[in-house]
Amino acid sequence: MIRTASKLSTLLALTLFCGVLTSAVLVGTTQAESAFEGKESKWHEFARHDFKVDDRACIVVSPEKAAEGNPWIWRARFFGHEPQADLEMLKRGYHIAYCDVGNLFGNPEAVKHWDAFYEFLTTKHGFAKKVALEGMSRGGLIIYNWAAANPEKVACLYGDAPVCDFKSWPGGKGNGKGSAGSWQDCLKAYGLTEEQALKYDRNPIDQLKPLADAKIPILHVVGDADNVVPVAENSAIIEKRYRELGGSFQVISKPGIGHHPHALKDPTPIVEFFLKHTTGK
Repeated sequence: MIRTASKLSTLLALTLFCGVLTSAVLVGTTQAESAFEGKESKWHEFARHDFKVDDRACIVVSPEKAAEGNPWIWRARFFGHEPQADLEMLKRGYHIAYCDVGNLFGNPEAVKHWDAFYEFLTTKHGFAKKVALEGMSRGGLIIYNWAAANPEKVACLYGDAPVCDFKSWPGGKGNGKGSAGSWQDCLKAYGLTEEQALKYDRNPIDQLKPLADAKIPILHVVGDADNVVPVAENSAIIEKRYRELGGSFQVISKPGIGHHPHALKDPTPIVEFFLKHTTGK
């Protein structure tokens, strides 16, 4: 009777232990893949999830198997355009995330929406606490402004022909073409008159110290003939000021290329930048 009870106790203990172990394994392997609400589809060969957070359209594309620590690339604006680097990072186990705030030109409201999205992904889905930011064209405004407000959450920053000062684009107050309609939208988004906007000192070019203090490495890919987002009014200013602050700044300049095409046909330098500063490899 005693032996039977002892065997039953041992069996029960083993069952409970196995149950706990199985649960732990499942949590560890599926936390980042736990179900996203909304539409499911395929993006290239990867699982895509479309849903809303904080009433903004969001996308997460998942790798077949998440890399250790659930690393991710946070794309700003123009999701799916010139996706070479994003696809390579997916193959390496990174998630690609997107939260649409394109009509807000990186204003404080956009930063708050991104705060909510970051909290959602890191808390509910176990994404890495430090993210690699990717900003194409006007996406430069939000990646820099969000990074300045949240430097401790950023692993690295990649800007592709990025807007770094809204006076340059869409304002067109320098040598760039600008966009009259987008400029009015930008003024409205910030609640500024044109006179106030020309004196505004919270553009990316003005908010580099928090990034430098946090030692956030930066990569820009630019076309030296860009007349939409001129290098001299955007990336060149960032580069000079960031280096003066002691920050790490790398530039890949494409001779004779304008604002388009974005990115690089061979994304290897971008991929290596992401890997180096998110894994240390």
